[in-house]
Amino acid sequence: MATISSLGLGSGLDVESIITKLVALDQQPIADINNKTTGLKTQLSTYGQIQSALSTLRDASSKLTNPDTWAGAKTSVSDSTAVSVTASSGAAIGNVRLEVFALAQSQSLASGNFASSTATVGQGTLTIELGSWGSDGNGGSTFTSKAGKTPVTITIGPGQDQLGQVRDQINAANAGVTAAIVTDASGSRLTLTSRNTGESNAFRVTVNDSDGNAGDAAGLSQLAYDPSNNVSQMSQTLPAVNARAKLNGLDISSESNSLNSAIDGLNILLLKVTPPVTISISQDADAIKKAVSDFTTAYNAVNQLLRAQTKYDSASKTAAPLQGDSAAIGLNNRLRGIAGGVTSLGGSLSRLSDIGLAPGSDGNLPTTGTKLDKALTNLTDLKSFFMGVDSTDDSNSGFATRMRAMVDQALSVDGSVSTRQKGIQAQIDSNGKRVDQLTDRSASNEKRLRAQYSALDTKMSQLNSLSNYMTQQIAQFNK
Repeated sequence: MATISSLGLGSGLDVESIITKLVALDQQPIADINNKTTGLKTQLSTYGQIQSALSTLRDASSKLTNPDTWAGAKTSVSDSTAVSVTASSGAAIGNVRLEVFALAQSQSLASGNFASSTATVGQGTLTIELGSWGSDGNGGSTFTSKAGKTPVTITIGPGQDQLGQVRDQINAANAGVTAAIVTDASGSRLTLTSRNTGESNAFRVTVNDSDGNAGDAAGLSQLAYDPSNNVSQMSQTLPAVNARAKLNGLDISSESNSLNSAIDGLNILLLKVTPPVTISISQDADAIKKAVSDFTTAYNAVNQLLRAQTKYDSASKTAAPLQGDSAAIGLNNRLRGIAGGVTSLGGSLSRLSDIGLAPGSDGNLPTTGTKLDKALTNLTDLKSFFMGVDSTDDSNSGFATRMRAMVDQALSVDGSVSTRQKGIQAQIDSNGKRVDQLTDRSASNEKRLRAQYSALDTKMSQLNSLSNYMTQQIAQFNK
């Protein structure tokens, strides 16, 4: 706000200093409220940290209550160069015997030699049809179209009939084959390879040559391949075949080398033909151990945060942002109550101390130990110990189940954390409105004070002028 620099000249008073001090006194409540708001914002930020830490704990607890965590399996193969195997939930623990007789492959054709990729092939149409090849029993071939697949016809017109251009048009047609040019000392050849492996993904190429002869070795018919009609200008370099294997004594045929549905829970990738190999499937105890370790780490993070933010340091006589906050203290007590509780659902395991996770003096849980390693050998009890559900007594459910339920409640719309955050925010908003009101009142008071002192200054100036005049007149009279 602008000030009147000459204020006080008429009265001789330090009016500006008087007004400044009066305004400062008037604004002290504003400073007090702003200080309180700063503390509230710190509390709100701290609750944001608590919310984040609790969310991590909920995720870690949820993992221990997920059946897939306990159904995890790991695999090993007697010859990892022959077969690659990964396991998912549902894989049966035990051994699988696998023998591979053939790998799946795509059909591949090659044309005769051309001078270069810019050599002219010819014009007309190429029709590529997916299907499978068979024998007619008399030394000839038969072709059976693949169900659901429509033959694709490609028109090769003027200015489009160079070998490289034909390749590009075949690839753009999305006909289920890939065209490429192989160049060596003898020239350039066009190759066609089915995009997918397996017997039903073979193909034939029929030509309608613009020169009127679709069966000779000239023009576009150089790219024809249809043994079922005794046309084979292109030569087959690889036939389309299925993978063949024996799985636990059963013959297996697959269009691809990935046997993802051959046996429950196993994804098998065939890498090479091999004599019998053994695939061993065992419980993935390491993954479960990590899930338990993540759970204790997340619990400790929440415990440490709540302890640090609710403590009072007697040495420095300073209080943490949430010292005395009943919601935060209550939350910490609930967490520690669960950690110190018991369950009858875990068989031989009833307390966290039974698996080496007894809370320490600071409330933290150990993240590993020999007792936990021993408990991992009895996964049935350990699973119920963490994820068991007692429908008649929630306090008897597994530790992860109870922890997840408690965190879900705390973070729910009407939970303790959400409610406290809303309450703090409401106080901050209320303080903001009060500060606006007091600021307006202070500005109004300052304006009033300046008006009053301005009037006083004017009056005093007039009186001083009158006094000076009278003094002059008296002095003149005395002469």
